Amino acid sequence: MVTLKPTNIHNSSLHPSATEISPNQQILPLSVQVDPAGQMKIGGCFAAELVQQYGSPLYIIDELTLRTACQQYHQSFQRFYPGSSQVLYASKAWSCLAVCALVAHEGLGLDVVSGGELYTALQAGVNPQKIYFHGNNKSVAELEMALSCGCAIIADNWLELKQIVGLLPSNEALTVPPRVMLRITPGIECHTHEYIRTGHLDSKFGFDPNQIDQVLSFAQQHPQIAWIGFHAHIGSQIFELQPHADLTSVIVGWLVKANSLGLSMNELNIGGGLGIRYVESDDPPSIAQWSETVCNGIIQACQAAALPLPKLLCEPGRSIIGPACITAYKVGAKKDIPNIRTYLSVDGGMSDNPRPITYQSIYSTAIANRMEAPATEIVTIAGKHCESGDILLKDVALPPSQTGDILVVMGTGAYNYSMASNYNRIPRPAAVLVHDGEANLILKRETNQDLIRQDCLPRHLEPR
Repeated sequence: MVTLKPTNIHNSSLHPSATEISPNQQILPLSVQVDPAGQMKIGGCFAAELVQQYGSPLYIIDELTLRTACQQYHQSFQRFYPGSSQVLYASKAWSCLAVCALVAHEGLGLDVVSGGELYTALQAGVNPQKIYFHGNNKSVAELEMALSCGCAIIADNWLELKQIVGLLPSNEALTVPPRVMLRITPGIECHTHEYIRTGHLDSKFGFDPNQIDQVLSFAQQHPQIAWIGFHAHIGSQIFELQPHADLTSVIVGWLVKANSLGLSMNELNIGGGLGIRYVESDDPPSIAQWSETVCNGIIQACQAAALPLPKLLCEPGRSIIGPACITAYKVGAKKDIPNIRTYLSVDGGMSDNPRPITYQSIYSTAIANRMEAPATEIVTIAGKHCESGDILLKDVALPPSQTGDILVVMGTGAYNYSMASNYNRIPRPAAVLVHDGEANLILKRETNQDLIRQDCLPRHLEPR
């Protein structure tokens, strides 16, 4: 079952810093409370009232949960790593002005993977010195944008290295050498979905480890570039700590090799990948446990190699934004197929959450206006799209539901909005940020006019 049970409702009147609640280990956002009438409140706002005001589907982000995750990463690295460190938010999980500005306000930098994400980060006021630009096939225009703003570039392949070098003579605006980090595939397996494993050798990302000598030789030949260090990433939604511990010794070994060649690299980015609790059976490590593992691993590997501690970076995304968001839907039609299945349809689906149909992802759910009612019905939550695979949750226990009820799905902050589409020409939802009883709109709901704003109609097809 993936249905929310009352045991998941914690006492949110206690501040997380006092109880050391790790947001990624919670199904519900930290501020969620249930009033005596069984109504869900998040950030001090009733979920049903938010839907009434802003419509549905609606992404609802709990500011307390989001800030707490940022603070716990920052504080954990300060606690466990005596050297310099920088936590980066992997903005591909959710990139918009408000989220970028909020994480930057908490002292985090940003990991971006496209010119659009870089533009968003800059427009949100993020310091380009704290932005690191990823991607396995950056365009020349994206590289020019990165060079001109001064963010770090994480080089992924030979073509990119050559393009960066080729762009330098024509870029007169550069007053300091561009900062370039090298991404190497570490060859470490972990238990996660095939689509989100990026550390094993058969991956589109990064240089093969057997190419490191050639890559470092290339770096030696181009001193006009500030070669700052190495990056590696082993995947996403990982519950194991050992693969991350294994990564630390591998990546420090690369740094030892680079320094032996006279390349004064002093940064290591160990990626992210910490999983979150989508359903009760999930048991991820806490943010502090993950941070302690990678920090201690780097410290021990550097001590063994008699190497000064480098600047240590990490780039969590899902574990920062994922638990902070719920998606609220209105319940619509109900179809009962005797002895087979009961379908409960909602007013969203695969266009606002493509992860179930893409990754077979599972979630926890509840009826926000009936939180304490007995869950006596087994239903399958169907989306409204013209696609038989548009199923959000299969065979979940819920209270008897009726048209107009507010169904909420937890843990929808990571990759739901960022992967949302206009399939069936359905406008993307609005998003609100809630805190202390106040809701702020951070994404407007798209309109039908928005759907056609890029359409072009040839003259001979114009209406007569």
